[in-house]
Amino acid sequence: MSTPAPPKAVSGPLNFIDDRLGSTTFFKRNMKKVFPDHWSFMLGEIALYSFIILLLTGTFLTLWFQPSMHEVVYDGSYEKLKGVPMSAAYESTLHITFDVRGGLLMRQMHHWAAILFMCAICAHMLRVFFTGAYRKPRELNWLIGIGLFTLGMVEGLFGYSLPDDLLSGTGLRITQGVAESIPVVGTYIYMFLFGGEFPHGTNGEIIPRLFTLHVLLIPGIILALVTAHMMIMWHQKHTQMPGPQRTNENVVGYPFYPVFMAKTGAYFLFTFGVVALMATFAQINPIWLFGPYDPGAISAGSQPDWYMGILEGSLRIMPNWETTAFGHTVSWNVLIPALGPLGIIFTGAALWPFIEQWVTGDRRWHHTVERPRNAPVRTGVGMAAVAFYGLLWLAGGNDVIAEKFHVSLFATTWFFRFAVIIGPILAYIITKRVCLGLQRSDAATMHHGVEAGIILMSPDGAFSEKHEAAKEQERAVLLSKENTSPALPGADANGIPAPGSKGPVGHLRGRLYRYWTFDDIPVEEHDDHHEVEGGEGGHKELTH
Repeated sequence: MSTPAPPKAVSGPLNFIDDRLGSTTFFKRNMKKVFPDHWSFMLGEIALYSFIILLLTGTFLTLWFQPSMHEVVYDGSYEKLKGVPMSAAYESTLHITFDVRGGLLMRQMHHWAAILFMCAICAHMLRVFFTGAYRKPRELNWLIGIGLFTLGMVEGLFGYSLPDDLLSGTGLRITQGVAESIPVVGTYIYMFLFGGEFPHGTNGEIIPRLFTLHVLLIPGIILALVTAHMMIMWHQKHTQMPGPQRTNENVVGYPFYPVFMAKTGAYFLFTFGVVALMATFAQINPIWLFGPYDPGAISAGSQPDWYMGILEGSLRIMPNWETTAFGHTVSWNVLIPALGPLGIIFTGAALWPFIEQWVTGDRRWHHTVERPRNAPVRTGVGMAAVAFYGLLWLAGGNDVIAEKFHVSLFATTWFFRFAVIIGPILAYIITKRVCLGLQRSDAATMHHGVEAGIILMSPDGAFSEKHEAAKEQERAVLLSKENTSPALPGADANGIPAPGSKGPVGHLRGRLYRYWTFDDIPVEEHDDHHEVEGGEGGHKELTH
């Protein structure tokens, strides 16, 4: 039975497009493209879907929001603010909240999607870092991810500053202080952004400028980076998890069509539904409770969104250090917290792939990821960064912690001053020892096998547990570890160091390499048989 030809109304336009663009060949070649599959790959997709929700809800909010600092008297539905002077930006936000059908839902969906977007990027980057998925040839996509997280922080700051309520105005005040603390150029940056003196500039330029940056410039850059990220990922494919028959030379997974198209469509709907449920039942940013911005007031217990908590915490625990020289004052108590913590984390993250490549001399392509336990130094450094970030985030709520747990505010401040230094060091040491312990466990599994749960009794009554070789799946995962040897990099076959390994830089590289590899524990397959003695009766069991 022959397949009926499609209607001319369908085949005509399709043939017209295909003759000019060759789309049929492109789709035939790419629809069956195979991608590795793992649940952690969905973290990046959550960020993508959250960004789509942000674009949709942001477009809705733009239709009613007025980016103006013109003063008006509120006469809307919210009785408690009637007759109160406020900016047109704040009044239009109240109008969206209480008078536009679905306005409050859209506002809360927009805010929750922004938080989920940042959470997903953070979780995705942690997965990439701990598994070494940033290694060659994926360094560029790693840098794009760092850029997306940085732009997301700035976009979020500008976004929740637009309503001109008391909480957002407080955030703008901190932004102004940070900009002004930068030596030499700080005042120019501050005046350029605000268009005059704080809070609203000469003619109320700050909100219109933030609006332009928030809805046009930064989303456009983010969209371009997301597109570039997806194109590079499409070309390189995801890294794949270690397993049977998975190597750097092949790809084990499922075709883009129909498997991934079905999964990605369902996952987008799932993400959209979760954001909608959160917006429906979990209140966020109730600006009507804060009131319009007043430079002389601040709400108690005010907190920024979680991704800005590191800046808040660093500002709160920084001692009051200032230097005055030649008639100029440098406010270290603002400059260091503003630029130090994020500079350490983001600059370190951006340089790490190249530092690791320089130390280890590994310039191979990697399409199979590494288990975190098999890279103790990297995993330890990652957990130290997580501890550093998390402690500063907690320090941003030191007043809330002091109030809830009935402890001194000064005690919490001094605790976090020491914790942000000691905590990451302890996190690194503990994490590295745990990784090495897990490596020993893997080596023991390959050497002795796994416990079978079967107890054997010898003729004289002694008991022993039977061991058997690990299953193929587990063996493939364990043997995916790349065993290193503690030898200086850059040496020739005769062990003579290359010219690049001499001098202070070469000696530093050699020391770092030895530290990186000296306590590495080989995980190898044993072809011989091992005796396992079973008690005093001398029962012997041969296992492979």
